[in-house]
Amino acid sequence: MTDLDTTCINTLRFLAVDAVETAKSGHPGLPLGAAPMAYVLWDRFLHHNPADPAWSNRDRFVLSAGHGSALLYALLHTTGYDLPVDELKRFRQWGSRTPGHPEHGLTPGVEATTGPLGQGFAMGVGMAIAERHLASVFNRDGFPLVDHFTYGIVSDGDLMEGIASEAASLAGTLGLGKLVYLYDDNHISLEGPTEWAFTESVPDRFAAYGWQVLTVPDGNDLAAIDVALRAARSDLRRPSLICVRTHIGYGSPVQDTREAHGEALGPVNLRATKEKLGWPLAPTFLVPEEARRHLLEARDRGATWQREWDVLRTRFASAHPEEVRTFDGQISGQLPDGWDSGLPVFPPSSGPMATRDASQKILESFVGRFPALLGGAADLSPSTKTLLPGSPDYSAVDGVGRNFHFGVREHAMSAILNGMALHGGLVPYGGTFLTFSDYARGALRLAALQQTHTIFVYTHDSIGMGEDGPTHQPVEQLVSLRAIPGFTVLRPADANETAAAWRVAVLRKGPTALVFSRQKLPVLDPATHPIAAGVPRGAYVLSEAHGGTPEVILLATGSEVSLALESQTQLARDGIAARVVSFPSWRLFDEQPTSYQESVLPTGIPKLSVEAGVTLGWSQYVGAEGASIGVDRFGASAPGPVVQRELGLTVDHVVEVARRLVHSPTTGRTP
Repeated sequence: MTDLDTTCINTLRFLAVDAVETAKSGHPGLPLGAAPMAYVLWDRFLHHNPADPAWSNRDRFVLSAGHGSALLYALLHTTGYDLPVDELKRFRQWGSRTPGHPEHGLTPGVEATTGPLGQGFAMGVGMAIAERHLASVFNRDGFPLVDHFTYGIVSDGDLMEGIASEAASLAGTLGLGKLVYLYDDNHISLEGPTEWAFTESVPDRFAAYGWQVLTVPDGNDLAAIDVALRAARSDLRRPSLICVRTHIGYGSPVQDTREAHGEALGPVNLRATKEKLGWPLAPTFLVPEEARRHLLEARDRGATWQREWDVLRTRFASAHPEEVRTFDGQISGQLPDGWDSGLPVFPPSSGPMATRDASQKILESFVGRFPALLGGAADLSPSTKTLLPGSPDYSAVDGVGRNFHFGVREHAMSAILNGMALHGGLVPYGGTFLTFSDYARGALRLAALQQTHTIFVYTHDSIGMGEDGPTHQPVEQLVSLRAIPGFTVLRPADANETAAAWRVAVLRKGPTALVFSRQKLPVLDPATHPIAAGVPRGAYVLSEAHGGTPEVILLATGSEVSLALESQTQLARDGIAARVVSFPSWRLFDEQPTSYQESVLPTGIPKLSVEAGVTLGWSQYVGAEGASIGVDRFGASAPGPVVQRELGLTVDHVVEVARRLVHSPTTGRTP
């Protein structure tokens, strides 16, 4: 290690430590211990351009151990990203670009929002998958248009999380050779020594997953870290885990203790640490001139790499003009012309159809028109209907494939999809049963936080699935998903609403859940119902009351829309005029102007919601004087129609409650 290397590493260490100390909160331990490996990676291997953080052929770096964010901010600041030192001084403060854990879209150069451990690990797998797919599709002899690595720093805590195990297993199966993780093996977690809960051989475990495993016994040995990174880059058949033995809180009085993990060092320990490592006590946030000059060389390297790539792309455009247009469109997120021109229209004469089956036909229509769309399922594609016909499977030997077999790994699948979306150039989707969305909750939340263009397909959406019983019958999941800020949920009523819902999911730049039925549902006539215009607005008048002036409004989603229509007919026979509102998405409806909302749900008219899920939340639409029919309990194992009947999802029950609302002295007319 040269004197310059030591100065640069200590610059990174103490920029991070000073940020934590100024904030009086944070995690100084990881930056002190992991700065050497981060320095070697960023200084000698990482291809990036600080002047253009969105350059498509950059290497991706994911700090999965997001609690060490101060180290990442130090790297970004010193290598020339638009992150001035004043932002480091505002670490963890309101309105700063240096939050407690990295946030994609807020801080230039942050590739993913990390913090919940294991999420970054899995998202990095998604980025490596995306790189390999795009390279397989677009690269030609002499034109490596897509050619970059995905790197990350992962922690003991990351590797304890189940999601990391899921993702690591899949990465090994797929042979993602351009995925390289540095493991900050410091033997300490928040509670204390990792041996209290974590004694397996990590190298053996990852070798069993099919990874190349390399070991660096001393985390301050820059030469050994360099050799390991070169070995990792040379094996393109396997992802690589480099186990680097580090010391949390290196150089501080609390080195190798839990106290170094998540607390500011405090003035006494900070002084002792700076003295131990030969760093000036003042000023704080010091960047010595020789370190500044050296670390800022990243700007010149990055500019050169990007210019060389621009020349390559120009040559590629001359040789392959059609391909480069497709490539540019995908990377920019532009939808191809006519991507939705083949969306099927389903006539009522085609007979009842499960919305999962309609979704399959819609995916078929995208195959030749929408090459950026790809996805699969968590071992449930025959049930979720989520394969793209005619496309090969993505595998260790075929990166072109657009069909993914994620295995029984709902959580990893969802985070991997997020990583694919963050990489750019793809619109990924993944399917499982709605009840199993619970397994993926952490990844769904991060999809919303990052506003990734990820599509989650959920089938078997209600108690209507029947015999599999309450373990597989979702009741609370719809409202749970709707509660996530920035997360759009659509539960279409039929095949034509399904087509409209898919169109919304593709056009909407954020995460969307599409919720489909297993049971067959009547097909609505698009010639007489405003489906295409109504679904994007979240709720719309599907069937107006006979006579034009409603006495009660029935609100329904998914399979219960047909129940509401049947109930409307029965109410008309009883002399009660009912409007039916199809309500596929709360969020989309909430975004509409008040005038539109009032036109669909006018005040002064009693309202009744009908949905095969918990009724929590519907009061905001039906009001205190309205009512909700739902399933405020778990289901049961029996044929679907029997379960629906026993739990009150029948025409008779809907009519009974609607009649009571109409004749209520506070909401309706006198009988």
